[in-house]
Amino acid sequence: MRLLVVEDEPKLAGLLRRGLEEDGYAVDVTGSGAEAVWFATEHAYDAILLDLGLEDVDGIEVCRRLRAGSRWSPIIVVTARERVEDRVSALDAGADDYLAKPYSFAELLARIRALVRRGQPPRPVVLAIGGLELDPGTRAVARDGTPIAVTSKEFSLLEYLMRNPGRVLDRAELIEHVWDFAFAGDPRIVDVYVRYLRQKIDEPFGTSSIETVRGKGYRLKAAT
Repeated sequence: MRLLVVEDEPKLAGLLRRGLEEDGYAVDVTGSGAEAVWFATEHAYDAILLDLGLEDVDGIEVCRRLRAGSRWSPIIVVTARERVEDRVSALDAGADDYLAKPYSFAELLARIRALVRRGQPPRPVVLAIGGLELDPGTRAVARDGTPIAVTSKEFSLLEYLMRNPGRVLDRAELIEHVWDFAFAGDPRIVDVYVRYLRQKIDEPFGTSSIETVRGKGYRLKAAT
């Protein structure tokens, strides 16, 4: 297993390298965010340990650049920043886990093993299908670069459709994931919100991305 450690404090970087190598990992180390992006672009790592407080390129920006470049190695942010805002920013930027310093080395190893077991499926920060884009972190929607204002419920419905492109989703599944298990209203509420979405993301642009599959449900075209 090969790991990349991105840590600009030399003593800590050395301790991490030694401990990880003793546990059987091959380890590359850099203290530069820009160099980390280059390393992770040129090499396939089983996991990346990433500090946020780097001098050249902030760790959150490193996450964004890697995910934007379709590099899906699991990223564990290991940092002294403990604010909830920092955790949210890192996870929204594409990090898979967040561990605040000081931490137990045994816990770090366990988290690495857990992430490695999951593999490296694509986990784009921004969902994009054709010209339609949705950013879960900023709650923004756009088509061909034009921002589209949607309500929170419309956003949730569109996000679920975009996470399942090409798959027919019936009303029951959409209600379960966009509303909740306790929803006791008319299931045709789904039809109402699909109509709202079409009026915002399709009709003004002369497109038709949300299809009605008669008797079964709705499907977002995999390519629009």
